[in-house]
Amino acid sequence: MKVLFLIIVLASVPLCIFPQDVQKDYSEAIRLIEVWLDAQRDYEKLPGITAAIVDDQEMIWSGAFGKANVEENIAAQSSTLGSICSISKLFTSVAVMKLYDEGMLRLDDRIDEVLPWYNLEQQFSESGPITIRTLLTHSSGLPRENYFSHWNGPDILFPSQNQIREKLSDQTTMYPASTYFQYSNLAIVLLGEVVEKVSGESYESYVNRTILEPLDLSNTRTYMPESLHGNELAFGYSVLSRRGERTKIDYFNAEGVQASAGFSSNVEDLGKFASWQFRLRESTEPEILKPATLNYMHNVHWTNPDFKSTWGLGFSVYQGRDGNKWTGHGGYCPGYQSTLQLNLEKNLAYSVMVNANGVDMSKYVNGIHGILTKVSSNGHTEENEAQVDLGEYSGYYEWKGWRTMQELYISTWEGQLVMLSLPTDSPAEDMTLFKHIEGDTFRRVRPDGELGENLAFDRDENGNIYQFRRFDNWTFVMVDR
Repeated sequence: MKVLFLIIVLASVPLCIFPQDVQKDYSEAIRLIEVWLDAQRDYEKLPGITAAIVDDQEMIWSGAFGKANVEENIAAQSSTLGSICSISKLFTSVAVMKLYDEGMLRLDDRIDEVLPWYNLEQQFSESGPITIRTLLTHSSGLPRENYFSHWNGPDILFPSQNQIREKLSDQTTMYPASTYFQYSNLAIVLLGEVVEKVSGESYESYVNRTILEPLDLSNTRTYMPESLHGNELAFGYSVLSRRGERTKIDYFNAEGVQASAGFSSNVEDLGKFASWQFRLRESTEPEILKPATLNYMHNVHWTNPDFKSTWGLGFSVYQGRDGNKWTGHGGYCPGYQSTLQLNLEKNLAYSVMVNANGVDMSKYVNGIHGILTKVSSNGHTEENEAQVDLGEYSGYYEWKGWRTMQELYISTWEGQLVMLSLPTDSPAEDMTLFKHIEGDTFRRVRPDGELGENLAFDRDENGNIYQFRRFDNWTFVMVDR
């Protein structure tokens, strides 16, 4: 009887008291992200910038701003290709770990045993062995680069695979193995050699067959397609000069450095690559790798003595500003920068590509993520709902005062107005909310929820908003919607 009574009671309880998964509305956040990225492109004089946001298995947004080819006025698209440079290392690392899954190599195998021709001088007699693991974690003590000075212009000529092998004996280790973190392109080049040696097929063939094709990454290549350069493949441009100019950089191919820095891709394919990782982490079935293997790669395997540099197996692994665990990699090659970063606790990922150098890519990931995570589960609430059409107030405003000219953007945000100063390196921190009071008057919402100063809008003779006043003094004029 007691059991029957309990069943009847539970059946009568409204289901709404149990927590439900709420689908967040990101539309207002995405609009703000687009405005911010477009403004940053102008203020930083970037030729083009592309980005994508992935929420687990869904690409919730991708966009492009500026030009893939400035000289011929070809607009950037979210599908525009570019060099992803060192993000190539992630694909090489996955290839190595697939061979590990298949029992064809061990992480503690010595590199000189896997590659009999390896003859780089170990100058520290007390050093432990250089292994597959130390190469993956950049703790091998190897120099950063191979013998050739290939990063220098104007021709940017990369050495061949055979040239790197032939000059390996002219190089020496920088540190004893397993002593310090020393980022090394040479280490990953050697892992590309390991993939070829152990798999028995070319590096390009193995990566295409076992990774790119199964994941349908049709826009990701182990090289830069010269036939597409200047059209589907964006031109690359230099750092910003003192004169405020960027110079177009000639086409290059990474040749023997392919496994470390040779790939090309776009933000959409990188987003697919992130979704695969989220999917596999939560699966019990292998997909290219075993789920446990990818999780293992995403764990910290090396911590520098200063506790500031942490690295997984091929992946950078770190604690983000939000306190969550993040992983990913960045890329910096002549004329191109890129980044792919995954928030492993929220299953959110961000890919960003710029066809220029001298750019702080972490700013873009942090900025996009910061705006996105401001979205609440509740969205528009009755308390915040304005009694006016907030879209009337949305647009770009400028103040031409003693600070020369300041640009602001105003938009809607969950039943209120949001103001964003442009440019800004921290858009989420610079978002200011305003609550509707009456008529065309709003008040700033303080961090503690209390109301601050007025924001009063003025209308022209046709009844359209054309300016606002803040602090009852500063006047900003609308210049564009």
